[in-house]
Amino acid sequence: MAASRGRRGGSATRFARWFRVLPVVALVVTLAACAFLCGTSTSLTHELFYPVHYAETVQGSAKRHGVDPYLVCAVIECESGWDEAALSAAGAVGLMQVMPDTVTSLVELGVVDGAAYDPADLEDPEVNIEYGCAYLGYLQEHLSSEEEVIAAYNAGIGAVQGWLADGGTIPEGIEYAETRAYLERVLAAYQGYRLSYPDGIIAG
Repeated sequence: MAASRGRRGGSATRFARWFRVLPVVALVVTLAACAFLCGTSTSLTHELFYPVHYAETVQGSAKRHGVDPYLVCAVIECESGWDEAALSAAGAVGLMQVMPDTVTSLVELGVVDGAAYDPADLEDPEVNIEYGCAYLGYLQEHLSSEEEVIAAYNAGIGAVQGWLADGGTIPEGIEYAETRAYLERVLAAYQGYRLSYPDGIIAG
């Protein structure tokens, strides 16, 4: 029995020593990863963390509707991860997760030419980006800040206007946990895109 206890005690000691080493190993791995990324080309870092696809389409639609292309990229990254076939449980479609009802309204308001951008083809990146940018532009015209626009893109303009009418501010007055988290994610991605592509998304 004494020998058995001795073996168990030795195993426990070795485990405790190894357990203490784990944080050091994790730190070394983290530092190595950071060193790799710092030594890697800037373009590869961009592709890993802040990718841009359909850059000319984003640039064109953003300019047409007076929207910051960095914001468009941030919304796409957070909405679909650049997956043009993305479809939400609520029925939002494509890169910018546009709702068909929103598309119909934008056409009826004359914000987008439905003949040039078929509302039934929202999985097409060019069509989807056009409607997404148009909606961001519409929100900008009716709201006062970037934070309000981003929150409204997630929760709807009616919800945001209701929070503001009750005396709230954005983000403090956001009543939906999902929208609060969404706002934080988009703002972080927006900053990431601005820092990653200082000369613009096409030049980058």
